[in-house]
Amino acid sequence: MPLEILYEDESIVAINKPHGLLVHRSSIARDASEFALQLLRDQLGKTVYPAHRLDRKTSGILLFSLNKETDQYLQKSFQERLINKKYLAVLRGFAPEEGIIDYPLKKEDGTVQEAQTFFRLLARAELHVPFGKFPTSRYSLVEANPVTGRMHQLRRHFAHIFYPIIGDRPHGCNKQNKFWKETYQMDTMLLHASELIFKHPLSGENMHIKAGLQPDFKKVLEILDLNTLC
Repeated sequence: MPLEILYEDESIVAINKPHGLLVHRSSIARDASEFALQLLRDQLGKTVYPAHRLDRKTSGILLFSLNKETDQYLQKSFQERLINKKYLAVLRGFAPEEGIIDYPLKKEDGTVQEAQTFFRLLARAELHVPFGKFPTSRYSLVEANPVTGRMHQLRRHFAHIFYPIIGDRPHGCNKQNKFWKETYQMDTMLLHASELIFKHPLSGENMHIKAGLQPDFKKVLEILDLNTLC
């Protein structure tokens, strides 16, 4: 099945990456046999360069350059935080209306990096299934805007404020993940890169690319009666 192309011109191309697809080959995921970079290269019949990364478990907008000059421009734009990234996530619990998570994150080598995430609540929902001290299971649909781009930043930040992303492992809630898997056969992490806003590397035009939700995410919103919001 071909990748969904959201935008394409002579210098850039954006796809809607499915959950579970790696951006490129990695030594930490030897079980994978398909990668977005190779699939897109074969689909277009030309060399592509990933401008940024998405976790394997995260779906949504993945931007590629079609030449090295554009790749350098976009890499620099991401590093200098000139590209606005928006995500949708389903969290455990009733999250606040909005907030800023300013919590440094450690790299694998122990280096500590600053990390900030803005978020705002879109909706709350409940299922009539007792959870912990509550008579129902509570959830929040939020829009997140990471200022920095650290590894697993949104996953780690929402876990830090005790509203983990549903389906996340190892940062999420094991009881909720088990509930969704056993009750609804849903094993997907509910994090989706929904929008990218940036200046086009050639024309300077303001670009605003959006990606529709993947089927598993839509299924969960239907179960929570939130499907009219996205």
